[in-house]
Amino acid sequence: MSAAAQTPWTATPDGVVIDVRLTPRAGRDAIEGIERLADGRAVLKARVRASPFEGEANAALCRLLAKALRIASRHVELAAGATSRLKRIRVKGQTAALVAILERMTADR
Repeated sequence: MSAAAQTPWTATPDGVVIDVRLTPRAGRDAIEGIERLADGRAVLKARVRASPFEGEANAALCRLLAKALRIASRHVELAAGATSRLKRIRVKGQTAALVAILERMTADR
């Protein structure tokens, strides 16, 4: 399996794109590591307290990722999956720095 298939993020020239499996209405906001889907894809497992009503959970996810990556929330946007548990998030910034933070964040989980 290639390294790209083992991680839920893909490097882009202006940042990263992250595949996320979101659980709304959770007891806490947290990023819980990498999960493997039935089809073999890797996703970043996250949960937020917000409900999925009117995009509140999506906004909470973007804020959670921005905080974890130590960047402004305006650099994190939902690219796909507005009404699905599986989301694609686009993060703008220095690619190498973002990948390094993601690797550290998921290394112990």
